[in-house]
Amino acid sequence: MAGTTRHITIQKHQKFPQLERCTKCCNRFHCPFCISSIFKPCRVDKVKLHLKRHCNKAVVHGDFIIHRCGLGCRASLHYHCMYCPTTILRRSDFKNHLQVCKHNPKSESATKALARTNTPVTSPTVIETPSVINTAESVPSMPYTPPNTSTHNTSLTITDTPSTSTAAGKSRVWPVIKKRCPSCNILINKNNLPKHMERKHADQSTLDISETFQLTSQCIDETNGIYAVLKVVKGHGIPLHVQYQTLGENKRALCESNECQMNIDIAQRSGITSYQCMHISAASFCKSLVEHVSLEEDVLTEMVRGKWFSEKKKKECLALQQLANSSYVPLSVHTSIGISSAKKFISVFEPNVSSYSRLGRVMVVYNTIIDSWLCPCTKLRRSCLHKYVAKWHLFQTQRELFRTEGSLDQPHSEEEDITDNHHVYPPKGLGLKYMVNYILKNKKIPAVLPEDMQVPSPHKDYPQNLCPNETVCQDCPGDVLLSDPMLITQNAKILTNWCIIKDVATYYKQCPQCGMFYRYQEWKDRLHNFNDHIILDIPLCLTLRNLLQVHTSVSRAVEFLQLMTGVEFPPPDTMLDAYLQFEALTDHEYKYSCPTCGDHPPVVLMGVHKQTASPLSANDIEKPPENFKGEVSLEEFWESLSKEMTCRGFVANGKHNPFAVPPSYHFWAPWIGKDTCNSDTVLNTEFEKVHTSSEILKRTVTEDRLREELFKQKDDVIRTLCTECDVDSTGSRSDLLLRLCSELKSKQTYDKIYSKIWSSAGWGVIMCPCGIVYSLKCNLQAESPQDFADLLLSWHHMPNVIIYDFAQALAKHTNLRAPEKLPISPFEGCLVEPTQANIELARCGQLKVSLPWLDEKNRGTDPHGHPVTGSADHYVLCDRSLEDSTDGDVLRKLTLVPQLADRVSSQISEQLFAQMKKNDYFLDMSLPSTHLFQMRNIIHHYNENKANKLSTRSTKSLGSSLLTEAVFVSDLMV
Repeated sequence: MAGTTRHITIQKHQKFPQLERCTKCCNRFHCPFCISSIFKPCRVDKVKLHLKRHCNKAVVHGDFIIHRCGLGCRASLHYHCMYCPTTILRRSDFKNHLQVCKHNPKSESATKALARTNTPVTSPTVIETPSVINTAESVPSMPYTPPNTSTHNTSLTITDTPSTSTAAGKSRVWPVIKKRCPSCNILINKNNLPKHMERKHADQSTLDISETFQLTSQCIDETNGIYAVLKVVKGHGIPLHVQYQTLGENKRALCESNECQMNIDIAQRSGITSYQCMHISAASFCKSLVEHVSLEEDVLTEMVRGKWFSEKKKKECLALQQLANSSYVPLSVHTSIGISSAKKFISVFEPNVSSYSRLGRVMVVYNTIIDSWLCPCTKLRRSCLHKYVAKWHLFQTQRELFRTEGSLDQPHSEEEDITDNHHVYPPKGLGLKYMVNYILKNKKIPAVLPEDMQVPSPHKDYPQNLCPNETVCQDCPGDVLLSDPMLITQNAKILTNWCIIKDVATYYKQCPQCGMFYRYQEWKDRLHNFNDHIILDIPLCLTLRNLLQVHTSVSRAVEFLQLMTGVEFPPPDTMLDAYLQFEALTDHEYKYSCPTCGDHPPVVLMGVHKQTASPLSANDIEKPPENFKGEVSLEEFWESLSKEMTCRGFVANGKHNPFAVPPSYHFWAPWIGKDTCNSDTVLNTEFEKVHTSSEILKRTVTEDRLREELFKQKDDVIRTLCTECDVDSTGSRSDLLLRLCSELKSKQTYDKIYSKIWSSAGWGVIMCPCGIVYSLKCNLQAESPQDFADLLLSWHHMPNVIIYDFAQALAKHTNLRAPEKLPISPFEGCLVEPTQANIELARCGQLKVSLPWLDEKNRGTDPHGHPVTGSADHYVLCDRSLEDSTDGDVLRKLTLVPQLADRVSSQISEQLFAQMKKNDYFLDMSLPSTHLFQMRNIIHHYNENKANKLSTRSTKSLGSSLLTEAVFVSDLMV
């Protein structure tokens, strides 16, 4: 053989060449025998493990080791002959070829050269050079140039493969037939396809369960034959319950899986009585029995003292334990068949058979890493009796899981905490607070982004290495240089509208003097860094924002993106936290002001959007301190919410968030536009509802108000109320309403109806006649005029005309709050003096009250006058028909004022509430702080969109008027 170079896969006296870090395309190690599309560059330990597999498939020929080649010479892995340019696929064929080719006359010169040649080795010319090879010895070989390869889209491919030489100078070519896998779409040898389907895509339900191969199972109730069995062979599924009882009179074989039970039923109807699903089959081979634990009441009492749950829940747990004992079944069993050691699986007794407890038990899962509980009977973050029993069980058996940071023996300060974690990223304690405050202050995203950043682009190139731009510490005096970039992860993902970009490296820097951390957070790159592992491009954030405006939750948006892109996105909760962090960092003004009515509208409408389900109870709300007077700092509260949303990218869950804002009476503020409110201090006197609930009930929620709300309810709610109040529930809707209204005199019936349709919390809204929201308040308790009085008294200029359904109650309550000023006057908010003559004139439709300052500002200089109208009068009106109005509301009719009759309608607020109701399905399921922050943000964008439409409309009208005037002037000149 005349050549003096040999192929890189042919090694002498060594298994594989020396590995060196790549300096061309990346900073990792390549496999010297494979291209990057076959084996991605990675750490050196993984490359060595991969090379061991090469050694297992290598052919030893004398002093040489010949490895399989994956450098793209051919479509499949192959071997290179050291005597000729032939490449062989199969190892056995290659061995035979070497024996034949070795004695080939044309190879004699190569054999002689083998004995006397000692020249450096050169590697083959390929598209991608994995690493640099240093070898001192040489083997003669034919010069090699890899052919061009292409990917075929057909399901069947025929490749000409050189085979063993049959005679001197001749070789026979065999065709290799390949097919595409119908499941994963890879191209594979036709003969290997059946084995590939069996190994990779076999249906788990058809697996043969035997003593040698079976799903992990454990008996948790030997008396009733209840077993816990892993749901799947691979993965981290939750164990399910199986009943396999073959002894006694009650022989049963049931599976908790819907699919399995359906198959069993079909088999039974088909006469195949011996059919068993793989879970029941695994239970038949089970030899493991769980040791039962008797839960002690003293442990439960200790948990109540530690405020893990209330005395009421303790009684429920003891009642369930007594019921389990009487039924001769274990109350709770901790099964150890879970694949993940971080998850605890507790099977809890459930007396009622339902869709989630077909065998009288439910499986509660506790994740020790993120400190979360999961039960099939309820949704995430909701408590249930099964979770309480599981906590009782683990508190008795594994108490170390319930230790909190506050229960350590020796207290430590925040300064010690930041010192101990000086080099730990992400930081904790005081270091975390510093970092969040810095990001929130210095990394704001503009509210109005450049146009090219607002449109998604599938061809945008994003950086693969995300490093903070800061070079010096922003907190230390002088120019203190930061450390070199330190790697956080090489597996970060950039999420876009079109795809997910993987293998992104993120870095952080640290100040050596103060220990402050800095991470990548640059919006100018069209990226928003959530937690250094998940990065959203800004067009995706804007897409989520716009979808929320059309009442599409983030979870549905994630499902849509997965269907459109075909790739799996992070969980919806993670995506929601990432989006809320983006909104927290966006520099929104939250003006809550109308371009037409200004910052101080003279006429406003007020109403309540009631929540369908309030996630809060009285025990969930923190009580205020004794010296609390109902004054809350608006800026401080909403800034705390923004910090909580920002910090979610640094902590595993809400319990570790130092900025978490729990619901409380003394730190729970409404939102009022900065130019509308009187000062940073606003009023929130909801804590008085708790102390004087009975008085408020009698004063504000009258029978008339309750009757009006009752008439708004749906038919099924009314029928349910009739059943609960022991009223005949048969007949039409009108019959049911008449019966309930007649029973309102009864205190028992009144209390039931009130608790059903009035006691839930909601959102108090103040808006202008144009539909722009000015004030927003999330009520912790049932709505009352007291909530709107808080908002109005927090305004810098109270509106002259206030439109509210319960006008009389609001006027009385507001004047009682400020008896020295009487804010609602004259006539306690009525249009004229409430005499019998005026009432009769109003009922006959002969009374009209003109308010000229609504059209033209008063010329007087009243120091207390409104800046728009100049009037100091304040009226509280309502928009009801005369038939529904009481004597106190007749003189408050909106239609009595000519300036308002055709300009203002309560339908504007009803339209807004109808839009808000479409968001209840996802807002009501979120945490209170998430609900609050998200609602303000959604209403802000609603206001901005509506204000832009108003501005556009007024601009067009103004332009049209100017054009008409110009035409008129030109006609006069002619």
